[in-house]
Order: sequence, then C-alpha cells, then structure tokens
Amino acid sequence: MICFPQKPTGSGENGDLVTEVPLSELHPFVGHPFEVRDDEDMQKLVDSIRENGVLTNLTVRRRAEGGYEIISGHRRFHAAQRAGLDRVKVQVRDIDDDQAIIDMVDSNIQREHISPMEKARAYAMRLDAAQRKRGRPSKENYSQVGNNFGTRTSSDELAEKVGESKNQIFRYVRLNSLVPDLQKKVDDGSLKFNPAVELSYLTSTEQNDFLDYIESQSCSPSLSQAQKLKAASKDGALDHGKLLEIMDTKKPSVPPRDPTLTISVSKIARYFPAGYTQEQMVGIIMQLLERNSRHLMPEKQTSLER
Repeated sequence: MICFPQKPTGSGENGDLVTEVPLSELHPFVGHPFEVRDDEDMQKLVDSIRENGVLTNLTVRRRAEGGYEIISGHRRFHAAQRAGLDRVKVQVRDIDDDQAIIDMVDSNIQREHISPMEKARAYAMRLDAAQRKRGRPSKENYSQVGNNFGTRTSSDELAEKVGESKNQIFRYVRLNSLVPDLQKKVDDGSLKFNPAVELSYLTSTEQNDFLDYIESQSCSPSLSQAQKLKAASKDGALDHGKLLEIMDTKKPSVPPRDPTLTISVSKIARYFPAGYTQEQMVGIIMQLLERNSRHLMPEKQTSLER
C-alpha cells in the first residue's frame, strides 16, 4: 500500500503535488549514471543549504514499495544530508519508468563536470527509454532509433538537447561495450576517447588481453594502433602475437631539425655593398665569424680553466 505524504503544501507548475518529506523516504534513482562527488562544489552547496535551505525542490516519483525515487536533485539530497536537514520539499510526478529515465537524464546532462563514462551511460539509458516510448524500429541499431509514425528520431532529439552530433552520441554509447577496467581508464584520462571507441569493438577476452599488456608496459595506444587492433579483431586475427606486433610498432623516428637563426635582411643590408644577394651576405658573415672565432679561442680556454 502506498502511503501519501503527511504535509501536502500545494501544486507545481504541471499540477504535480509539492510536499515536504523526510530524507529517510527518499531513494536514489535506480541505475543513476551520474556520480555525486564530495568535492569543493559540494561543500559550497552544503554551506549554502545550511544558510538558506534547499532553494529548488527535488523532483521525485512514488515507489511501489514505499517512499520516493529521486528523479532530479541527487546532489541537493546528498548536500541536505550533510547539512543536517531531516526534511526537504519535493515535487511528486506521476510518470512511468521510461519518462522518469528521460527526465532524470535531461535534468543532469548539463552538469558542468561529467565524466565520459557518465555521459556514455546516460546517453544509452535515454536512447533506450525514448526508443521504448516511441516503438522499436525493425532493426536493432541505435542509429535507426526512431518513431514508427514520423521521421524525427530519438537520437535527433538527444543531439539537439545536448548540443552534440548524432555520430558523437553513438561514439559515447560505444564506450559501454568496454570492460569495466578500461572504462575506468577512460574516466581517469589514461585511455583517450578516440582510441577507446575503437577498442570497444574488441571482444571482452581481447580487451582483457590488451589491458594486461598496457598495464605491464605502462603505455596507452595511439589511435592508429587502436584502429589496427579493431581491424584484426574483425578479421578474427587478434591473437596475443598480433597484439604484440601492433603495440610494439614504433612511430618512425624523425631526425630533429637544426635550430634556425633568422635575421631580417633589412637589418644587415646597410653593412654590405648595394646589390649583394642573401647568399653573398651569408658567405661574408660566415667568413667574419670564422676569423673572429680564432681570436676568441685562447680567451675561451683561459675562462674554462679558471
């Protein structure tokens, strides 16, 4: 049996119930992809709540097992706990699972600090939810997620909302195919985004073999190496030997260029007869330097011996 709030206080803009509930009745969204971090920004939020309270109501929905599931406001909920509050105001929405996922992602995706894997999980959750609401297309493919009754797709909608291309969204979603330890490396920056997308096409066994290699060698793949690993995997040829062959390939060494000293002709032309070419000027300068260096050598040697 679902228990209704004890202190109803009014209605929100959409007619949703606005009420005050104990923090003990609030629960995180199931599968919430965004981390709540105890960082400097969180401490500022805690201090603000201690002084002013929670200024923006949390958005929640009722749970069948009792209490409320947070849709929007996980950081405010955590900060309220740290600030010592026992109750907060919430806006209670009556929505299904898929709409709750869409609203949860939309309310969090514009955060200032979002890791690549948070974004990858959020994009995948939202696309799946929107896909279920609109009806699945005949082929199971994110790039064909759409509405059976129109041409606008779920990915079109998400791309417009987050300001990224559909292709980039699909590349983020690919990161969910990485094994957990490689996902961690994406988030800590030791595995770059573009190579990570290519590696996501490897099988789990191939990824773990690759993981063992880069950890033993303390290295990270270039985009070219990751693309070669993906191609070998597609051909069924990515055994341990092929992995070593690709990863041991070094970039061709390029001899360093000699440092260049550039002097504008206009600065030295007055020291030469009219009509002298640049080559003639360089020749005279080299002769003078050579002649002068013979006079300087004894002084240089004496200075070194001091």
